[in-house]
Amino acid sequence: MKFETVVLVLVNILIIIGLSRLVGLGFRRIKQPLVIGEIVAGIMLGPSLFGLIAPDLSAALFPPTVIPYLNLLSQIGLIFFMFLIGLELDPKYLKSQLNVAVLTSHVSILVPFSLGTLLSLLLYPLVSNHEVSFTAFALFLGAAMSITAFPVLARIITEHNLQGTKLGTLALTCAAVDDVTAWCLLAMAMAVARENNMLKALPTILESAVYIALMVTVGRSFLQRLAKYYDRTGKLNQFTLAGIYMGVVASALITELIGIHLIFGAFLLGAVMPKHVGLTRELAQKTEDFVLTFLLPIFFAYSGLRTQIGLLNSPILWFLCGLVLAVAIFGKYVGTYVAARFCDVPRREAAALGWLMNTRGLTELIVLNIGLSLNVISPLLFTMLVIMALVTTFMTSPLLEWLYPKQPILEEVTELVPDEPEPDYRVLVPIANPNTQKGLIQLAVAIAIGNKLPNPENPISAAIYPLSLIQFEEDYAYESTPAEVDRLIAERQTQIHHLIDGLEPLHAQPFVYPVVQVARDVAQETTALAERDRIDLILMGWHRPAFSKNRLGGRVGQILSTARTDVAVFVDRQHGKLERLLVPYIPNLHNDLGLEIALRLLVNSQDCHLTILRISQADQPNDLSYELRTTMDHLPDQIRGRILLPEIEAHSPIEAVVKASGQADLTIAGASREWGLERQTLGFYADELAVQCRSSLLITRRYNRVTRHLASVLPAKAVPSSSSKPRATS
Repeated sequence: MKFETVVLVLVNILIIIGLSRLVGLGFRRIKQPLVIGEIVAGIMLGPSLFGLIAPDLSAALFPPTVIPYLNLLSQIGLIFFMFLIGLELDPKYLKSQLNVAVLTSHVSILVPFSLGTLLSLLLYPLVSNHEVSFTAFALFLGAAMSITAFPVLARIITEHNLQGTKLGTLALTCAAVDDVTAWCLLAMAMAVARENNMLKALPTILESAVYIALMVTVGRSFLQRLAKYYDRTGKLNQFTLAGIYMGVVASALITELIGIHLIFGAFLLGAVMPKHVGLTRELAQKTEDFVLTFLLPIFFAYSGLRTQIGLLNSPILWFLCGLVLAVAIFGKYVGTYVAARFCDVPRREAAALGWLMNTRGLTELIVLNIGLSLNVISPLLFTMLVIMALVTTFMTSPLLEWLYPKQPILEEVTELVPDEPEPDYRVLVPIANPNTQKGLIQLAVAIAIGNKLPNPENPISAAIYPLSLIQFEEDYAYESTPAEVDRLIAERQTQIHHLIDGLEPLHAQPFVYPVVQVARDVAQETTALAERDRIDLILMGWHRPAFSKNRLGGRVGQILSTARTDVAVFVDRQHGKLERLLVPYIPNLHNDLGLEIALRLLVNSQDCHLTILRISQADQPNDLSYELRTTMDHLPDQIRGRILLPEIEAHSPIEAVVKASGQADLTIAGASREWGLERQTLGFYADELAVQCRSSLLITRRYNRVTRHLASVLPAKAVPSSSSKPRATS
């Protein structure tokens, strides 16, 4: 290998990894698996785009001399990726609704397999290499139509929080059965393809069956000792890891020598590995980072270099491509739906299951590359099937969301007494780290409930929902498998319950209902949940992004900018007390919200005092809005007596607020242009106030113009009615 070739391969790797991550993140923005973007990035680097618009540069960057090295790296990546798939294929997926799953999954294989073989009658004379036997071609095309990508399906299920539902459990079981059966079919197809004759392939098939039997019995028994060793040591050391990796390569080598393909050996070793929770997690985590971020993108690029969309250069070829796509979708969907309905699965669940089983993803791409390498399929058919794999995976999430739109969930977690009305006031509290956000939850309790004791005449009608969303950044990662997701959710719930147990007053704890879920995008899911469940206030903790100077950026900034409900951001100075409140006031709807929250805190606590600091500028008078003046006039005397209304004139409102905050426990400021806190940017002045304010700080942003934060704690006459409907602020 010449030095120039080494340099060129390294340059290729830089381009491949960078582009695959960039395009993958773009696809994640449109709610698609990152792997779809990585596959598209690989196609972009090939003759379909890069080679089309810059053929000379493409030829210089990807000359024939470097392709074998990319192929070698991609094959190593495939070996270990297939090992990970087998490792994550937990037998417990085969224990739930097994009878239904076995019938459904096998029919979902049989129908597309049969349609694929029928389609081969049309395609074989048109797009096949005639040196390949029709039997091998038909078997391979049928197997390619039958594949379901278990890792992608599992990720979609967890992102939609379906892993504990009947649909999610059934889909996982069907996909697990489908995986085992489809790989066996594919192994047979590979054996026939290599021998180009069914009879000659029989020895290979028998040898494969013997090896599988040995691995399931002797191999599994030997590997059980590994779990016992892990129990003793509690960790996976480098010596043991080296032995496991040697086993992966050796098993892959054996299946290659038998005559099927090296990926089957790697998958088989992963499948028979003991499913010890700690061992599996540590082994997956040590393996997957390098494989998923370095080796797999090279495989995508290698596949993209072999994908030539330009070969579809006539209407008849595009028609055939559409026919391949239609047969793949129709066969998988109809087979799954009919079998599921036969097993009395409800129609909506059966339809959703049909679309889920259509997910093909990276697994299909692996199969296609094997077929192309063995010359079973031509580059033209390879391109058609790559398009089919992309489309069937791309459509799964949107169709599932259409069939299974997310429903309000807060009523489910709110344990209401029979005939008791729903809470009048709801506060949603997004929590990133339960160990550091007790002050945030305590503030939510103070706003919603306070320290007033409940009584029959004035029952507590409020609810606080600590919301902890778990977002996974990588596809195919072990942490996103359903079993690991359930463990992470249980662990997070334990942390939040421990946090709730330390809240004061004690009588408020039953009104705190934690919600823990998986989310594709934390900010989007938070705002969507708040809108679906009619949340009155989103209360967030302050967070500064690592790569931004804007202290109200990141997810906090996204929620502030997009939430269709009122939002408040809490900068906690760890003071603990909430006895002295300061509201710097300039007429503005965001400041009105801040004052309403302050009045609610005042009503809920007899120890609380409020200073409304009215700041005038350039001889402009500063007075409360009509609604707030009406509210103040109708407050009970014991509450009104704890309010001060000083008015000062200041050239710099920020400096005046900072100075006054030295005498307060909590300063509440509306996000407004008057303060320099632009709703669009939430930039420099918000940063200044967050840094310089001497007390804890609450920044409020109003969405609704209708006053409602005081409705459940004040008499009706103290809360002015409004005929205006909720609408976005300008």
